[in-house]
Amino acid sequence: MGRPRLGTDKVSVLGVRHHGPGSARAVAAALDEIKPDIVLIEGPPEADAITSLVGGLEPPVALLVHLADTPKAGTARSRESWGFWPFASFSPEWAALVHAHERGVPVRFCDLPASHTLAERIERAEAAEREQGPEESPSAPARVRTDPLGVLAEAAGYDDAERWWDDVVEQRGDGEPSPFPAITDAMAAVRAEAGPETGRDARREAYMRQTLRAVLKEGYERVAVVCGAWHAPALRDLYDHPVKDDAALLRGLPKVKTTATWVPWTHGRLATASGYGAGVTSPGWYHHLFTSPDLPIHRWLTDAARLLRDEGQPVSSSHVIEGVRLAESLAVLRGRPLAGLDEVSEAVTAVLCEGEQTRAALVHGRMVIGERLGSVPPDTPMVPLQRDLMAAQKRLRLKPEAFDRDLDLDLRKDGQRERSVLLHRLRVLGIEWGVPRASGHQAKGTFRESWRLRWDPDMDVALIEAAPWGTTVASAATARVVEVAADAELPTLTALTEQCLLAELGDALPDVLALLTDRAATDADITHLMAALPPLARAARYGDVRGTDAAYLRTVALRILARVCVGLAPAVRGLDDDAAARFVTSIDQTHAAVSLLDEDARGWTEALESLAARDQVPGRIGGRVNRILADAGRISTEELHRRLGLTMSPGTEPTRAAAWLEGFLQGSGLILVHDERLLGLIDTWLLSLSEERFVAVLPLLRRTFGAFGSAERHEIGTAVTRADGGRTTTVRTRRPVDTRRAAPAVAAVTALLERSRA
Repeated sequence: MGRPRLGTDKVSVLGVRHHGPGSARAVAAALDEIKPDIVLIEGPPEADAITSLVGGLEPPVALLVHLADTPKAGTARSRESWGFWPFASFSPEWAALVHAHERGVPVRFCDLPASHTLAERIERAEAAEREQGPEESPSAPARVRTDPLGVLAEAAGYDDAERWWDDVVEQRGDGEPSPFPAITDAMAAVRAEAGPETGRDARREAYMRQTLRAVLKEGYERVAVVCGAWHAPALRDLYDHPVKDDAALLRGLPKVKTTATWVPWTHGRLATASGYGAGVTSPGWYHHLFTSPDLPIHRWLTDAARLLRDEGQPVSSSHVIEGVRLAESLAVLRGRPLAGLDEVSEAVTAVLCEGEQTRAALVHGRMVIGERLGSVPPDTPMVPLQRDLMAAQKRLRLKPEAFDRDLDLDLRKDGQRERSVLLHRLRVLGIEWGVPRASGHQAKGTFRESWRLRWDPDMDVALIEAAPWGTTVASAATARVVEVAADAELPTLTALTEQCLLAELGDALPDVLALLTDRAATDADITHLMAALPPLARAARYGDVRGTDAAYLRTVALRILARVCVGLAPAVRGLDDDAAARFVTSIDQTHAAVSLLDEDARGWTEALESLAARDQVPGRIGGRVNRILADAGRISTEELHRRLGLTMSPGTEPTRAAAWLEGFLQGSGLILVHDERLLGLIDTWLLSLSEERFVAVLPLLRRTFGAFGSAERHEIGTAVTRADGGRTTTVRTRRPVDTRRAAPAVAAVTALLERSRA
């Protein structure tokens, strides 16, 4: 029996690169000529049932095949429970899907089923986890295969395989002869040198051949197969591979139950830089070549000029004309059939950006990747959780986008508060579509929130993984909070309490609060108690904005605060410098939390005063506590000078004095600008140190003053040198404050502060 050959008999094998505009156009042209009555495409057969949705998809999209049952999070099974097969508008497989859909031709995927692929991955991961533990599980060793493009490029006299493929295939014009016979013959020659295929790729090709045999047996007369160029010879030479050998390769493969769907994808995830094995370096450029086959260089440089003008850069039409000439001249000099991305990029830099690398980087960064997010129709198979989110996105007018977008919300408006609630609920589920942007008003729990939004395709997987918790975002987030709270420590519980209020998870709040009360009563770790206070205080404040009764939260917070006050002094004994630095952070956060509670903070202030008066407190903590009390007006100026004088006295170890000073000045050193006596005490202390002791404390002092901004350091330096002799040793007489003239300014500032607390 003769064997089917490419373009003859019943089978036409089109070997392609998985993402390339030239390959896509060549596939479309070949299919128009072949007029197949069925099309086979390299991909998971589980997707056969959803190929009818192609007409409603907007690429880039991806086939997502995942386990039908959702495994427990954190296990090897959950980490290997899904796989993606991406498609862009310039993917040859997508061109084949569109051809079949538009002409009503049956289409099937012919690669090894994902049910086997995922099962093999799960088995390897579980075996590695048993042998080495989850931290060190290695991936299975892959067979090292000869780079076919590298071999062919070298034979053609190229030192760059990507450039060779672009010149030979991707930049081919319409109407040129089909490249597929030559590609398949070339790959056959490379495979003959490399030896027979083994392992997973051998099983994949065996399954492809079995699928092809089944289609021929069904009576199809014109079969087109679109597959990776490497596999083309294995399918073209169908009868060189006995049926029994292929069956033996596929016998006994592990299998799991799977489900397939379509999900939006992005150009960024198609790029090689994302780690995608079949990625391309410049998806935006390839998309441009595919959608602009006529005058692609002219159109690309015109788009680049428009982008630069939108950014306020002076670019004229003459720049574009000269840029086209330069790109085409470079292509001729380098012997290329058409100017490629390298030549176009050089023209953008040299002509449009006039050699400015920063301006050129703006163009390259936006256009070469050309970030875009695809879309899928509403009737695409989804888990209920995905459907609920899609409905919420539509109702709240929050469109998923593949680039960063800032969103400012006013929580007093119902629609904007609902947006905030949705984003917070998704964060509870581990879906970081929105990330809060740090800002002063947000940190204090006012009615405004600022977010940065960016949708990533992996979030669809996260939604599927979260499906066992509930059918809606609200129910899933509630179940997730209750599950996490069951084994959480006190700081996590207070954070969950805050999340419950932000996400309006009223059904979960009672369970979390009950656990919070129990943990707070039994947890003896003072750092846990201090870490628990800030989120609890913020949660109480949010209750005022979101209509939640925060009285109980405030009561729990005050109980925790009382225990912190009692345990504060014993907790600081014997701390080294690093531990003292961490404890200072805890003190600052607790102090800020106390200010949010709107309660009498006498107990906290008295605890700080008691701590400040102790001699054995680590220097950094002692300095910080004294600064807090001084800023709050709890220490008089004379008393502060006395304490600083004792700390800087000759009897105090210089390193302790330097640590005290670091704690005192942490966050702001402007107090030295406004209190010349303090500055003079420090100056006198430094001058009294011996050379040896000065060298010992110098690193601490550099760390202290190095944390200040340049303007702040300049002000301190000016204060040091403005007195006679370059030293500030005397106190300048200050004019008394005119309270009558200051009254309007004080009233205005008071009004602003009251409004910010509203």
